[in-house]
Amino acid sequence: MKKTFLLLLCLFVSAAAQTKANFAGTWVLDKSKSELPPLMQHLEGVTWEIKQDDKEITRDQKFAGPQGGGPGAMVANVPLTFKLDGSETVTEAPRISGKRTVKSSWQGSVLEVSSVTTGSMQGTAIKSTTTEHWELDEGGKVLKVHQKTEGTRGTYEMKLVFNKK
Repeated sequence: MKKTFLLLLCLFVSAAAQTKANFAGTWVLDKSKSELPPLMQHLEGVTWEIKQDDKEITRDQKFAGPQGGGPGAMVANVPLTFKLDGSETVTEAPRISGKRTVKSSWQGSVLEVSSVTTGSMQGTAIKSTTTEHWELDEGGKVLKVHQKTEGTRGTYEMKLVFNKK
C-alpha cells in the first residue's frame, strides 16, 4: 500500500512540475518594481495584451508616452507571435525592413523567448538578438520578464514587472 501511495505521489508531483504557465491576459508595467534602461524611463506606461492557446502566444506590446499628442498618446505598438512547440516563427520585423525569427522553449514553468531581428533602417544594416525569460509570480497575478538584447545599438538588460489587470 505504501509503495502504491509513493508511486502515485511521484506521478502527481511530476505532472504538476510539467504544467506550463498560462500568460494570457492584460499586463500593465509596474515601473517602480522594474529595472528599465534610460531609453524607456520617459514612458508613461507599457501594456502587454497576451493571447495564449496550446500552440502559440500572441503578445501585443503597447508603449504610451508624451510624444505625438500629449500625455497618454500611443508611442508604439509592437506585436509578437510565436509557437510554443519550439519551432521557429518568422515574421516581418517591426519598424524596419527585415525579418524577425522567434523561438521559444520551456524550462519548467519559465518560458524562454529568443528572437533574432535582421534588416535595415534608412540604409543601415540592423541585427539584434533578444532573449526573454517569462515567469509568473504571486499566484499568476504578476509577470516577471528578464530581457537581454544585443545588437547594433549595444547591449542592454532590463527587468520588467507587470501586474495583471
